[in-house]
Amino acid sequence: MKRLFVILIFLPMLFLSCTVGPKYKPVKVKVPDKWYPEDVIKESGISVSKKIGLDEIKNWWKQLNDSCLDRLIEQAIKGNLDIKVALARLKEERALRGREKARLFPYINAEGSAVRKRISESGKTSELYSLNIDASWEADIFGSIRSSIQEAEARLLAAKEGLKDVIVSLVAEVAINYIELRTYQARLKAVIANAKAQEGIYKLNLSRYKAGLIDELYVQQSKYVLESTKAQIPSLQEGIEKAKNRIAVLLGKNPGELDKELSRFNPIPTPPVKIVIGIPANTIRNRPDVRRAEMNLIAATAAIRRAKAELYPQLQLSGSIGLESISKGDLFKWASRTWSLATNITWKIFHAGELRQNVKVYTERQKQALYEYQNTVLNAIEEVRNAIIAYVKEQKRLYALERAVEAAKKSYELALDRYRAGISDFIDVLDAERSLQSLQDQLSVSKGQVAINLVRIYKSLGGGWSAFLLQVGG
Repeated sequence: MKRLFVILIFLPMLFLSCTVGPKYKPVKVKVPDKWYPEDVIKESGISVSKKIGLDEIKNWWKQLNDSCLDRLIEQAIKGNLDIKVALARLKEERALRGREKARLFPYINAEGSAVRKRISESGKTSELYSLNIDASWEADIFGSIRSSIQEAEARLLAAKEGLKDVIVSLVAEVAINYIELRTYQARLKAVIANAKAQEGIYKLNLSRYKAGLIDELYVQQSKYVLESTKAQIPSLQEGIEKAKNRIAVLLGKNPGELDKELSRFNPIPTPPVKIVIGIPANTIRNRPDVRRAEMNLIAATAAIRRAKAELYPQLQLSGSIGLESISKGDLFKWASRTWSLATNITWKIFHAGELRQNVKVYTERQKQALYEYQNTVLNAIEEVRNAIIAYVKEQKRLYALERAVEAAKKSYELALDRYRAGISDFIDVLDAERSLQSLQDQLSVSKGQVAINLVRIYKSLGGGWSAFLLQVGG
């Protein structure tokens, strides 16, 4: 009996290193040597650094030098509900991994009973008392349990990358909405200033008309220009309120809670002269969505091994020790001891091809995960490249608009002076005024878009999560 016990215990140990099915091999994805065409960067005159610094990516928004934005991002990390959902999902996957690991160890149960029974014909009564401890253990000979643990581990890591991705998106969304808010405010400020100037011209024309110096046409022209400018104010105010409400929701607050803090008109954040974009291959590997896709691929590979292990025999050992007696007084005596030891082998020999079809199912799922991983990498490369080109081109547009606004201001001032002196017609003032107002608005939009494009560059590089991961408990 002792020999049988030793064999049953140590025989499975000989097979514990045996696993069936494919092992994961890292997928090599070709990435470009550069994010951008050299001629695009040279043409723009923007300074680009390939060497990526940890702090520059980790706290990229600090390059915008806006303390209000810094505070908003800190508050968003603490209060955003999407982060709380992602964190709860991470904890769920951690618990699932723990549940799978528990299957490696024996299950032990304790049981006690006391039975008193009367036999109807004789009227006699009988008693039976017992205390037992049962144990069972499944020997993971072909790696089914270990594959399940590896799958759960990969799912856990994927959930962690998912949390990082939420942080990256959140930081970028707060920054983008904040920049949009400041852009609306800058546009509104310019419109109010233009309306004030136009009101002055309207009053000038009205007084000159009353004096009989000009025709009523000039009065009506200056009036419709003034009113059309005032008509822009409500839509810009609406944009400001929507941006403030969106920021509040991103911070996990009720819309309206941030009105006092955000109502003050601050300038549009200005990007740094030099941007850091890093080496493509290294940057792509650090993106949370790429890492998550890879973890899903690892999990899908482990699922194939788990499915293949079902094709092989399963060995389970079980045993019990206990006490049993017909008398309470004799229950704890040595003679009342009981024990049992059993081994059970299960082999699913014929299941009408179900198990092999199951392997095919997981094999196709692995292929899907592989294609999704490759597609995620390609999309990441596209996103970074597009963001850089958009940033460069918008910078070039911004420089041109700045020069255009300067020229338009001079043109407007000259036209107004000539009109007041009676040298030129009022139509010249109207044309110059419309051009100036349009160019000023375009300039404000372009400034905001340059800053937004910079945000999108760092979002596409996967920056921002490392500054907050420990803070949210990931």
